[in-house]
Amino acid sequence: MQTEIKKVELRNLAFEDYKQLKNSMVESYPEMANSYWRSNDIKKLLSIFPEGQLVILVDGVVVGSALSLIVDEKLVDKRHNYRQIIGDYTFSTHNPDGEILYGIDVFIHPNYRGLRLGRRLYDARKELCEQLNLKAIVFAGRIPNYNQYAKKLSPRNYIEKVKDKELHDPVLSFQLSNDFHVLKILKNYLEGDDESKEFAVLLEWNNVYYDESPKLINSEKSIIRLGLIQWQMRQLNNVEALFEQAEFFIDVVSGYGSDFALFPELFTAPLMADFNHLSEAEAIRELARHSEPIRKRFQEFAISYNINIITGSMPHLENGILYNVGFLCKRDGTSEMYYKIHITPNEVHHWGMKGGSSFKTYDTDCGKIGILICYDVEFPELSRLLADEGMNILFVPFLTDTQNAYTRVKHCSQARAIENECYVAIAGCVGNLPKVNNMDIQYAQASVFTPSDFAFPSNGIKAEATPNTEMTLIVDVDLNLLKNLHEHGSVRILKDRRTDLYQINKTK
Repeated sequence: MQTEIKKVELRNLAFEDYKQLKNSMVESYPEMANSYWRSNDIKKLLSIFPEGQLVILVDGVVVGSALSLIVDEKLVDKRHNYRQIIGDYTFSTHNPDGEILYGIDVFIHPNYRGLRLGRRLYDARKELCEQLNLKAIVFAGRIPNYNQYAKKLSPRNYIEKVKDKELHDPVLSFQLSNDFHVLKILKNYLEGDDESKEFAVLLEWNNVYYDESPKLINSEKSIIRLGLIQWQMRQLNNVEALFEQAEFFIDVVSGYGSDFALFPELFTAPLMADFNHLSEAEAIRELARHSEPIRKRFQEFAISYNINIITGSMPHLENGILYNVGFLCKRDGTSEMYYKIHITPNEVHHWGMKGGSSFKTYDTDCGKIGILICYDVEFPELSRLLADEGMNILFVPFLTDTQNAYTRVKHCSQARAIENECYVAIAGCVGNLPKVNNMDIQYAQASVFTPSDFAFPSNGIKAEATPNTEMTLIVDVDLNLLKNLHEHGSVRILKDRRTDLYQINKTK
């Protein structure tokens, strides 16, 4: 990416977006002259089905769109072409009582491809299909690479080879990877589509939650998937090697549909090897020079892999003062910095670190979360204040050298889960790190802890990684269980506090 993206937004299309929409569409279809929607078409779509028209913006500019109609299932079953499905641009085929969400267009500006923004549009369509209780999403996809093989392959053979990954088609391959399956081949579908020889593939995604009885589907997300990264300390030649290893893990947990990726505290420490000839305090200040480039690259990963990333922690210099900080890189393109509040004696003695002076909950697309770095979880006041702000999940990136140090983090994290009726996810570094002073050995076991009541595991442990082994831990947590616990639990710790006798408040 040439420039840093600051904000990604997916929302419904507004008529005021038309100029930017047109510009992006022209750039997206250079091979098809005048293939953009006219303003009266967009006005009509917005008047009959506004919730079905989606756009994605990068830094306030429309760079992609997905347009849809609701049609009768019988219409989809018939052989049809593009003009027929859109009622010759009158959209008379739209029926609010139909069963099928029919995609009539989707595109991403060429300059923003490779960021998986198209996948976001498809995911938003799937959510809309579920919310409207429609039976399926159907659309006819182009096969733009077919013209290269038309002399030796029939459309059917071409599609089979794409499905078997013997050939790649930029449209069909993408659609198949998004869980769409082929229904039939349509001939003479889109006039002027010479690249596809005017063939199209009718594709379908089935809504498994579809109910023939008219019933609204709860759109609020309840199941959140966590991806915890148990990071092996290893020698790294440069920061690009760190990015390569980090991207591998982000790709893995994102591939399993994780909403969050959690990295450990000070997982960037191997980069200090180049400064081992300096004092420990000087070496870690040299490491701090990498923090902003790391934040920027992780923000790009968050966008590209559509996942919220908690970057563990790293040293950070502010006005000459050294802090231990991390970044919450959200998949919408924004980021926020958090501080370690309590600094261990080791960090003070060897590095001269100072504690931060602010902490809060963070709003995400999966609800409110809290982040405390290692030692901070051993101070119950912090997490109680975060719980008062509505925290559902507490993330704890940590770094411990010995098993007894890890035990402190583990048992304090378990206590925080019980007393604050929330989930607590912890992840640390493992292995040895020669040639880096004050970072010789590490011990960790990534885990997700729960409250202790009937809806949760009897030992309060949702899942644990293998100790001292590099791996990922992927865990689903259900926020609805927390809601029920708060109101109907065997005990109600948050509600039953004697605030008439004691209270905890932030002093600033």
